[in-house]
Amino acid sequence: MKTIEIDEELYQYIASQTQQIGESASQILRRLLLGSADAAVPAIETSATAQAKAEIAEQKSSTASIGQPEDAKQSSKGSVFDRISRQDLQAESSIVGRFLLILSALAKTHPKQFAKVLEIKGRDRQYFGRSDSELLQSGSSTNPKAIPDSDFWVITNSNTTRKKMMLTEAALKLGYSDTEAEQIRDLL
Repeated sequence: MKTIEIDEELYQYIASQTQQIGESASQILRRLLLGSADAAVPAIETSATAQAKAEIAEQKSSTASIGQPEDAKQSSKGSVFDRISRQDLQAESSIVGRFLLILSALAKTHPKQFAKVLEIKGRDRQYFGRSDSELLQSGSSTNPKAIPDSDFWVITNSNTTRKKMMLTEAALKLGYSDTEAEQIRDLL
């Protein structure tokens, strides 16, 4: 894989062309420059070209299932990335709103496994619960909110860094890879 430097304006343009969450800059450029995400790179066949094609094929096979945790890959239920759109995230002006939106998408994608988030706790605080009263008992000013379309509650009176950590931990508990968990965290 090669690295190139681009200016901020060009980077923003490439990022604005994203069609789905988790799409890499290489995938966007391939789509924009070659007409499709699957288009082969036209080049004179040399050993370097053959190696580049092999790397592209390897990257395609390794990224084909990015965005799907192991249990979703096996059962074809999809992933959280299929449930959250860039428009939904942009429509939520508050961090808490985006936090709840992402957690709701995780709960809908993994309804049977979502109870695993109840294991995520701080030193003195419980982060997730089955009711607001359960979370209120774990500390003062927790500001519990219901996770939409689920039977779970989450504390919202924590800083953004803590919310990102909670999203990362939730994603990992639900079977996402470290890279996917970081992508989910970065949606906030």
